[in-house]
Amino acid sequence: MQVDIIAEAEELDNSGKRFFIDRWERDVSNLNSGYGITAVLEGGGLLEKAAVSISVVSGTLTPARARAMCERGRPGVDIQGGQPYAATALSLVFHPAHPKVPTLRADVRRFEVGGSAWFGGGCDLTPAYLNEADARAFHAFWRRLCDRHRPAPSLYEECKAACDAYFYLPARREHRGIGGVFFDDMAAGAPGGGGAVVAEAFACDVAAGVLPSWRGIAAARRQDAFGPAEREWQLLRRGRYVEFNLLIDRGVRFGLDGGRVESIMVSAPPLVAWRYMAEPKIGSAEAALLAVLREPRTWA
Repeated sequence: MQVDIIAEAEELDNSGKRFFIDRWERDVSNLNSGYGITAVLEGGGLLEKAAVSISVVSGTLTPARARAMCERGRPGVDIQGGQPYAATALSLVFHPAHPKVPTLRADVRRFEVGGSAWFGGGCDLTPAYLNEADARAFHAFWRRLCDRHRPAPSLYEECKAACDAYFYLPARREHRGIGGVFFDDMAAGAPGGGGAVVAEAFACDVAAGVLPSWRGIAAARRQDAFGPAEREWQLLRRGRYVEFNLLIDRGVRFGLDGGRVESIMVSAPPLVAWRYMAEPKIGSAEAALLAVLREPRTWA
């Protein structure tokens, strides 16, 4: 699937740029071993930076990694660490050059600790400028996909609520973007989330749906006009993206504790900005975005 995503991303980018393919192996130690492929495109036409990564790692849980799992109430994990674990993940992030094209982030992953396995993942949209039709289309796509697995009680509504709750910066009192779907701790080979969802099938469907949920939005928005003011606002919003990754994101915190730093930080945007008290003018397009980030809406 990584190969297919890379091929489609290069076609969408349409600049002639190609992904740099970095195949890596982690040195075997008394705690961890693993391998992966980190693919990165930089300086493209549509994509200022894009990363599509796979990783397969195993080892022994450190106390810090065990705490990161226990914080969300994951049963069967010893908070002191010391248990064997295995993790497999596919992840991507697309940071567009155009301020009107929203950032796309997605992943699917499988964890196993002490003989217990579970799936997680999701897909979410982080725009610098709100386009309500795009937001409705994105969420409608994911509602349809979720409904194929469990229409009632609504798997989509459960995953949307989880996405809104997770991608939140308490210090800013803002959500990182307009959400999407997010799921975690969905037991492998068993019903999950309160209904008959087969976790592996759902995770595969989520992975297959990522680019179809975004490509039409990207194709339309890249035609929109923009200037230096819109670019500056995009860079300011990217600052929030970095804040979330470093302060909140569980995957980053898990990975930085003994993980491969280049593969963990590849999700960061290439250029960001911070400006003191950067509040937009009342009634502006920038203010319209902030209103939605502070009070999430129902889109589908």
